[in-house]
Amino acid sequence: MPSLLEFQSAMRAELLDDSNPAITATLTAALTPVDRVSIYRNTSRIALTNALRLNYPAVQRLVGEDFFAAAADMFIAKEPPRTAWLDAYGIGFPEFLEGFSPAASLRYLPDVARLERAVSRALHAVDSKTVTPAELARIPQSSAGSICFTPHPSVSLIASDYPVDAIWRAVLAGDDAAIAAIDLGTGPISLLIERQAGSIEVTRIVEQRRRFAEALFAGRPLAAALELAGNPQAPAWLAAHLAAGHFISFAMTEAPRAPSSVVEHRQ
Repeated sequence: MPSLLEFQSAMRAELLDDSNPAITATLTAALTPVDRVSIYRNTSRIALTNALRLNYPAVQRLVGEDFFAAAADMFIAKEPPRTAWLDAYGIGFPEFLEGFSPAASLRYLPDVARLERAVSRALHAVDSKTVTPAELARIPQSSAGSICFTPHPSVSLIASDYPVDAIWRAVLAGDDAAIAAIDLGTGPISLLIERQAGSIEVTRIVEQRRRFAEALFAGRPLAAALELAGNPQAPAWLAAHLAAGHFISFAMTEAPRAPSSVVEHRQ
């Protein structure tokens, strides 16, 4: 059995050059099958924990390294990766945090995680051709209410009882004064997350606008979304979605006719 120094020296040499059979034999003799599996297990856990750190940096800073590592360890055991693309790992982390009892006092933490998940989604979404107002202008006015949209994969909506956007920005900026000034009672808020010109935009919107966008992004007919919004500004909101490239396709379905003001606005 080699000494610890001999084992460490052999490991270093093997990592740098695996062509020496004597070194390989030394490591094989020193490591049992259980030891070898443990090395892979530890390497895997470290890689997955680092992926969660990269995808949820504000959450990590809010709870600290030790707390985050413990939460990550439990999450990894519960939800191992289903793809080799680690940029997408941790989709279920916000929901996990909701049931993670040590984080119960941080009521806003799951929503901060949801915001970070949406930001990551926006960052990594593929580019797609978007629907233009000119394409919709060809649809007869009598059929406008039956338009159903498919949202761009980079666009998300979030509703929270807490000012999670302010928390997220202050934490990532390391702005202690801004963090101290945050009033958790200023919610609820609605957020639109999108990618524009390569940068990620997180914008507060009114609740009615969020409900309208949620209906559109869920593929509900335009007439139903307008009814749900219940706001005369909804046609302008639709125009803003189109101008921002929030839809990648549309289809027609049976639905009540849209108010003429909608068609007039898009024309």
